[in-house]
Amino acid sequence: MWETVLQYSIIVIILIIISLVVIKVKKKDFNIEVNKLIGYLGGKDNIINAECNVSRFKVILKDISLVDKEGITKLGAQGIVEIDNTLKIIFGKDAKQLKKYIDDII
Repeated sequence: MWETVLQYSIIVIILIIISLVVIKVKKKDFNIEVNKLIGYLGGKDNIINAECNVSRFKVILKDISLVDKEGITKLGAQGIVEIDNTLKIIFGKDAKQLKKYIDDII
């Protein structure tokens, strides 16, 4: 009886470890991505305001010409809309987390 309980316990522990490793591998390093995003937006001094609305990340900039849209797309943006000095960037489920990290930096 104790051998069976021990075997099941070992199996459960191994499955938990494997699950944690898979989650860690899939988790994005948002600090690196946010630093890249800020650079692509022309630096933190170029950002006036940043907002998040569901999957969209809205940024008001001082100088829109400093933006590297291709770089932002490489970070995973699914779309970018430019209106005057505002960018609306579709990042999907990552938008809120990116906003949180950007608020900490700017």
